[in-house]
Amino acid sequence: MVGSDENNPSVIRPANVQGGLPAGGGGMKAMTGVGQNRRALSNINRNIIGGGPPYPCAVNKRVLSEKNVLCNKNPPIPVHRPITRQFAAQIANKQRLNPEETKKSVQLESSPAYSDDCTIIDADDYKMSTEFPAPMFVQHTEAMLEEIDRMDEVEMEDVDEDAIVDIDSGDKNNALAVFEYIDDLHSYYKKAEGTSCVPPNYMEQQFDINERMRGILIDWLIEVHYKFELMDETLCLMVNLIDRFLAVQPIVRKKLQLVGVTAMLLACKYEEVSVPVVEDLILISDKAYSRKEVLEMERLMVNTLQFNMSVPTPYVFMRRFLKAAQSDKKLELLSFFIIELCLVEYEMLKFPPSLLAAAAVYTAQCAISRFREWSKTCEFHSTYSEEQLLECSRMMVTFHQKAATGKLTGVHRKYSTSKYGYAARAEPASFLLEGRL
Repeated sequence: MVGSDENNPSVIRPANVQGGLPAGGGGMKAMTGVGQNRRALSNINRNIIGGGPPYPCAVNKRVLSEKNVLCNKNPPIPVHRPITRQFAAQIANKQRLNPEETKKSVQLESSPAYSDDCTIIDADDYKMSTEFPAPMFVQHTEAMLEEIDRMDEVEMEDVDEDAIVDIDSGDKNNALAVFEYIDDLHSYYKKAEGTSCVPPNYMEQQFDINERMRGILIDWLIEVHYKFELMDETLCLMVNLIDRFLAVQPIVRKKLQLVGVTAMLLACKYEEVSVPVVEDLILISDKAYSRKEVLEMERLMVNTLQFNMSVPTPYVFMRRFLKAAQSDKKLELLSFFIIELCLVEYEMLKFPPSLLAAAAVYTAQCAISRFREWSKTCEFHSTYSEEQLLECSRMMVTFHQKAATGKLTGVHRKYSTSKYGYAARAEPASFLLEGRL
């Protein structure tokens, strides 16, 4: 049943509607005379808005519920939803997820609320015309959304992609990682590393040995270390014990190998779980020394060094800096390959252990990525900038280039095996040498 308005006979109203639902339980159908509804709708909009530009509101006739059909007697003043900060944020979030749905929701949420009257128009039959411009508040909302997008783009540009990363956040529940003390430990290591360093020219005090003999000894000990399958900590401590002992104790050349074997024995006792027996060390030295001589040299070394074995070596810094670099196995192996090349070279004693470790990680990163790479996280945890590492890094590149040549090739052979990922085959970061003075 259809009735007409007394004041405006053109307006068509649905009859027998109770509580916004059709009477009799049947589905309410739209008027077939859509062409007549257009004029009536424009009149309604003009009366409600107050003479403003009319705009049509199409409702799909297939979906009909209390939410989209409300018929009351007295038309209230239209209520526009205010565009608050919270509303703007909601719209922005919706637009990022589904731009099409956002446009629909903006028009729906921003449109005036009609609570007394409604006219159902088939959306398929009715099309928007250019003579009905969008309401002003819809235009403002769209402009606001565009401004929000521009602000988000500017904010994303301002975000520093190379921000300092908290590398210890994942270790809060790991008791072995000593999360609460890790920063204090490495601060102490940095302060105490000076006690583990030796004068870079200490060989001048030796009357029967020189730096080349030292290089031959350490290159041989690296191979022995590999055969015994010892830990990296043991190797770094062994070299440190040798240098610290030779810096204060003159040694004849025929006892130099004995110093190296004894330093390995002491380092194993300090670091390893399973320590090689003295007879094994005598055997690898081709029985050049007796058990008594090894034990006597051991006593001499620990007394000369005043039993000070707890010194920060490049190893403790390497582990920290590799973590800061978020390293994978390839970067780790290449970094240790470079640091072991430096253990053989006497001229690298002028650099402290922390600088050696940082430069090794930096050089390895450059070799893998083929460009200079040193993040703010690495700089923060190592306390070294890229400029401070360049001198040491360039020397490491030259060692890498000639690692397979000459007589001291023990490190290269070790890292040319599958166990060490063929790290020695990596291309050196030769571009770091360009522009070198």
